[in-house]
Amino acid sequence: MAIGLSIRFSDGTAEQYDAVNVEMGVETDPPEGLIFHAAGPIKDGWGILDFWESRAQFDAFLESRIGPAIAALGDAAPPNPPEIKEFPIHNLIQP
Repeated sequence: MAIGLSIRFSDGTAEQYDAVNVEMGVETDPPEGLIFHAAGPIKDGWGILDFWESRAQFDAFLESRIGPAIAALGDAAPPNPPEIKEFPIHNLIQP
């Protein structure tokens, strides 16, 4: 069953988000199981909304690509770990 994730980086910025994405190579090599991804500024930080085929696929991506990409940025990485909230997807329309 597909899941949704609300991911919040407190004090995160567009520059940090872009740097992590470049490090991961997501544009040229999207992760298996990702259905939808959107990101943008939110109050006091940076927010991401993802839909995944399963939580296991997201967790594998987090461990194999997100974590190492953030670590590789050192001091340029987001200053705080993300707050991740999972929710079930009741309806998904993909035109």
